[in-house]
Amino acid sequence: MKRFDEIFGTAKPVIGMVHIGALPGSPLHDEKAGIEGLLNGARCDLAALQAAGFDAVMFGNENDRPYEFDVDTASTATMAWIIGALRAEMQVPFGVNVLWDPMSTVALAAATGAAFVREIFTGTYASDMGPWTPDAGAAMRYRNRLGANGVAMLYNVSAEFAHSLDQRPIADRARSAVFSSIPDAVLVSGQITGEAARMEDLEAVKRAVSTVPVMANTGVKHDTVADILTIADGCVVGSALKVGGDTWNAVDPDRAADFMARARAARGGR
Repeated sequence: MKRFDEIFGTAKPVIGMVHIGALPGSPLHDEKAGIEGLLNGARCDLAALQAAGFDAVMFGNENDRPYEFDVDTASTATMAWIIGALRAEMQVPFGVNVLWDPMSTVALAAATGAAFVREIFTGTYASDMGPWTPDAGAAMRYRNRLGANGVAMLYNVSAEFAHSLDQRPIADRARSAVFSSIPDAVLVSGQITGEAARMEDLEAVKRAVSTVPVMANTGVKHDTVADILTIADGCVVGSALKVGGDTWNAVDPDRAADFMARARAARGGR
């Protein structure tokens, strides 16, 4: 837990998502707005999250639908350019996630100086994108080859948009991932972006895993964050902070501030 604690510096950290708009080459990319439009959107979301007091932020390519396992180099490069352009404005630790490509995620972290990454690193899944077999060993070794072994690895053990072909209970899969793959935290998700993880799954993983933090990864909302933080060691939140609670909208500063006020109250005012 040492690296986790050093990065976030608080009990039960709350990570706010900066969902970068669709990147060049992806079907939903806005060519008229271009890269400057992507930068402006990310800048506004970052400012709103930091003003609201989030403990950390994470940059992701959530709108690069349909998702890929082998992400276009242009997507990763564009994310790196945007994050680099915003570095001087960052006041909190940041992480990255390139959906759904662990190697690109690690490369982006090394290039930008990210403190942590989130990805599906373990398991075997049937998914909307086809058969899904990530390789934690390759990703961890790649991180070290790039000289980025200080980057914390947050393992999402319940893949979104997918069904685990490993029929062990999620608690067993999480315990096995911790033993075999040495993550810095384990994340539990719902079935799709913005959909909550089942509380029973979160509780089961927390009981099974005692040596690393367990975080709620999707679907945390204003009226559930207090209950979730009684179980989890932190959470990642995106959709609930957006205008109208819609994943694809910009961060609403008022919703973000209200969320963090509730999170701080749930963790005793910290």
